[in-house]
This record gives sequence, C-alpha cells and structure tokens, in this order.
Amino acid sequence: MSTSLSTSGPASGQPPIADAGPLALCAREPRVPAERLVAEMVPPPRFDSVRFDTYNPDPTQPSQAEAVQVLSGFAAGLGGAHASGAGKRGWFRKKAPAPAAGPRGVYLDGGYGVGKTHLLASLWHATPAEPALKAFGTFVELTNLVGALGFQQTVQTLGGHRLLCIDEFELDDPGDTVLVSSLLSRLVEQGVALAATSNTLPGKLGEGRFAAADFLREIQGLSAHFRPLRIDGQDYRHRGLPEAPAPFSDEQVAKAAYATPGASLDDFPGLLDHLAKVHPSRYGALTDGIAAVCLTDVVPVPDQSTALRLVVLADRLYDREVPVLASGVPFDRLFSDDMLNGGYRKKYFRAISRLTALARDAKPLVSQ
Repeated sequence: MSTSLSTSGPASGQPPIADAGPLALCAREPRVPAERLVAEMVPPPRFDSVRFDTYNPDPTQPSQAEAVQVLSGFAAGLGGAHASGAGKRGWFRKKAPAPAAGPRGVYLDGGYGVGKTHLLASLWHATPAEPALKAFGTFVELTNLVGALGFQQTVQTLGGHRLLCIDEFELDDPGDTVLVSSLLSRLVEQGVALAATSNTLPGKLGEGRFAAADFLREIQGLSAHFRPLRIDGQDYRHRGLPEAPAPFSDEQVAKAAYATPGASLDDFPGLLDHLAKVHPSRYGALTDGIAAVCLTDVVPVPDQSTALRLVVLADRLYDREVPVLASGVPFDRLFSDDMLNGGYRKKYFRAISRLTALARDAKPLVSQ
C-alpha cells in the first residue's frame, strides 16, 4: 500500500542523493489510505523476529516463564478452522456467529518494560493461521481503523480473523474504551480470539504496574472472555545496562545527520509544533524511510497535549528501531514532575524508557 508524502523541503520520501543533506520530519505531511491501516495490522519491525524462545525471562520473576508457557498453550489452542470458517478473505464477509468454549482472550498485566509487547507479538507469530487472518495493533491504531472504515466495515474486516492482539489498551479514554469494547464484543461473537495489554487509569497509584482490575471493569461484559496473566519484573531495557548517554552538542548532531544516509535533522521545538498538524495515526508514515532521527535543542515539553503526541512518536520510532540522536536536555527531563505524577504517568515513563534505548542505539553515529 502506498503512502503519499507531501513535502515543502528535502523530505520527498526518496533516498537522499549526494550533497542533498538530511531529511526533515517537519517537511513531511503523510497521507495514509485506509487500506494501509488494515495491511499494517501486524507486529511492527522491532518485533518481526521475536518468538517465545527469544524472550529471556528474569530468573528472579517466575511469572515471566509462566507467561511464556500459558501463551504458548493459548496459541496452540487457536489452531484449526476459524469458528466462522477459515481461509476466507476480503472486507465484505458474512460470518455466522459461533460461541467459543472457555475464555477466548488473555490480558497481559504488568509494568512497562517487562516484555508484554514481545510476548504479545510472539503470540501473534505462534498462532497457526496465515497473516491475513491475524491482526496486531495498538489501541490507537484500532480506533483509527474504525474511524477510517466505519464500525460495521471494521467488524466485517476483522470478523473472519482467528486472533486480534491489542497493545496498550487506552483505559484513560472512556469514549474510545466503550467504542472498542463494543467492537470486541461483536468480534467475540464471530469467534475471534483476543489478547491485550493496557495502560493505567488516571490517578492510579503504583505507576500503573498492575491494571487487571481496571481493565476488566472498563470492558465490562467482555471480562468473562479474558484470563488475566500477571507478569512481574523490572524494565528489561534497564536491566544491567549503563545509564543513557548524555546529549551531544548541536554541532555533533548536525554533523552526524549529514554523514548518515537517510537521517533526518529537525529542531525539536519545531518538530513538536509540526506534530500538532499531523494526526497521530500518520506518525508511522511520517518516519517512513528514516534511518535515524537527529534532533537539536531538545527542551522539556510545554504541555500535556504536546507530551502525549510525543509519546506516540516515541512508540512509532521504537517499533521501527530508529535511533534518536539529540542535543539539549536529557530525555529523562522531557516531562515535568506534574506530568510524571499525573494520570498519564505510565505513558511518559514508557516514552522515557524507549527514547533512552534509542539514544543508546544512536551513540555510534557520532564520530569519536
């Protein structure tokens, strides 16, 4: 599926030519057709090759090894013909509802960085069905799909699937939670198995580590279809790893951008302004073909709306394994204390964790 990229500068979506200089995210205005939203409901590039046997359980956290065993069995149980008929494709299918025996869903309950997305993607890969009969996406991507196709056509599109995986179910948006819960109820009626992770409701204590009770309450009638699977542990990105590298100078960042084919170079405040003009569903397309993101003058984000947009961009960059090289303040100073103590704290901590990992990945771009 193609994506058009309107540009007002060097970001044409084409590989850079000699002496053309780096690309600019601020010059990109992606247009994403609805069919691309459907086709891209697969694990992101970072999780293309993950499997249950590549997940490294923390030996001090037995719940992690147990999760692998339970999910492996869940995947195996999804073999055979779809309850409504396997192998049929297309957007306009008619499926006869078929009740499922036992729980047809699993909810991965744990803090950020314990490998929930790794396990969710492994479940998708392990489920014995062709990719066209499995779907994987974030809650935001699922709501964007409903917005693009409409509710009924989304039901028809996903109703013949064997499995739908939803990462980062947004419990903090009551309207969208009701919408997606209604969608999932229709899909369960058609025999679709479900798997999900979630964020945390606003105001909850404990930094959103365990949200099963919130999740099951918010989805109400669907709760009987989910088996909560608790996964304890610390953020794996920080287990035994050094602290995030200190920011580089503006000159170092710019030099690296010019020396790295496919790199982008943007002023951070300008990029934040540009994100307000691009729908978050297009942030993945915004980074198409980008080999590294180089940012100058990183400053704390000024408000919560801006911060939440940055979280989405950080997720898309992390999914695509795009290194981030930056000057200015360290990434652990992006969000104010009020933000880190507020209702969206888990999102902000996740963004810091992921940007820190990408900053480590970007360190070799700077010539020593």
